[in-house]
Amino acid sequence: MTTSLIVRAATRILVGLLLVFSIYMLLRGHNEPGGGFIGGLIGATGFILYAIAHGCRAAREALRLEPQTIAVAGLGIALVSGLAGAIPGDAIFTGQWLFLGATETDKGWPLSTILVFDIGVYLVVLGAVLTLVFALEEEV
Repeated sequence: MTTSLIVRAATRILVGLLLVFSIYMLLRGHNEPGGGFIGGLIGATGFILYAIAHGCRAAREALRLEPQTIAVAGLGIALVSGLAGAIPGDAIFTGQWLFLGATETDKGWPLSTILVFDIGVYLVVLGAVLTLVFALEEEV
C-alpha cells in the first residue's frame, strides 16, 4: 500500500491536532459534554489515521506501548479511583477531592477521583479500539 507524500505529511499534523483535541475533550468532560469515552475515541482516531497513512507497524511504533497494555492500565486506574471513595468510609465510586497547594487564602488546584476515573476510561477506550483496529489491519 502506497500513500502520497501529501497524505503522509498532512497526517502528521492532523494526528497532533486530534491528540490535543482528545485531551481537551477529556478535561472538559467533567462540567460539559465530553469525557474519557469520547476523548479516547478521538485519540484512537488519530492513531488510526496514522496507521492508514504510514502502516500499522509505524502506528504501533508511534504509540510506543501495546494497546492491550494501555487498556489494562486504564482499567486499573479506573478501579483504583473508584476504590478511593472507600478510604474515608464513603461508598465505592463516591467522588473525593484533593486540593493541591492549598493555603489559607487560596483553595489550591482541585484534583478529583472523577477526573482520575475519566483518565482510566480514556485509556481503556484508546487501548481497546486500537487493539481491534490494529488486529483487523494486520489481518488484511
